[in-house]
Amino acid sequence: MQLFVGLGNPGAKYQQNRHNIGFMAMDQIAGDHAFGPWRAKFQGQLCEGRLGRDRVLLLKPETFMNLSGQSVGAAMRFYKLEPSDVTVFHDELDLAPGKVRVKQGGGHAGHNGLRSIHAAIGPEYRRVRLGIGHPGHKDAVSGYVLRDFPKADAGWLDDLLRGIGDGAPHLADGDAGRFQNAIALRTNPPRSSTTGPKGPPQAAPSTGADAPPASDTRSALQRLADKFR
Repeated sequence: MQLFVGLGNPGAKYQQNRHNIGFMAMDQIAGDHAFGPWRAKFQGQLCEGRLGRDRVLLLKPETFMNLSGQSVGAAMRFYKLEPSDVTVFHDELDLAPGKVRVKQGGGHAGHNGLRSIHAAIGPEYRRVRLGIGHPGHKDAVSGYVLRDFPKADAGWLDDLLRGIGDGAPHLADGDAGRFQNAIALRTNPPRSSTTGPKGPPQAAPSTGADAPPASDTRSALQRLADKFR
């Protein structure tokens, strides 16, 4: 069994915030893979389903971001899971919007949700870092992450979430590369040619002076004689 955790803040006020992209990812996976209904449990919302061969729990902590570890820790203890069974989806300021990286273990880089999870279960869990970009100055970070995604971001955000849904079975199977490839196929699909296959170049019709010289059918002896005429 695995536990996928999406970080965010509860309530309609925060629903479309950049900080809530982890919640959005959980909703996408649940919808795409016909998970069971969400139910209140472990100070959060929990649902259950399968991704490929794996039984997976999806959790959206409702403790507010700074106390996310309380919910994650309670779920882990109940299901007797190890940190290596946990994958946390969270917003990442240090990645450009729409970029995704998967990381095992490491520090929390000042992210308050990760800081709380570190305190509750330690650092040896897997993270899916979902790029939202940086406002440019650290003093602007709080306001930036607690604002809604602008309408201009709707296109890449939808592609990213659909890619997460597509790739979730690969992530559950431990294949981070195929997970990221599935996202890339949504966010950067291969370009298809609109000009059709290129055939061999066609010869232009000859016109008088541009026509190629006719082949010379004279014998060597005739060519030599003609030189002295």
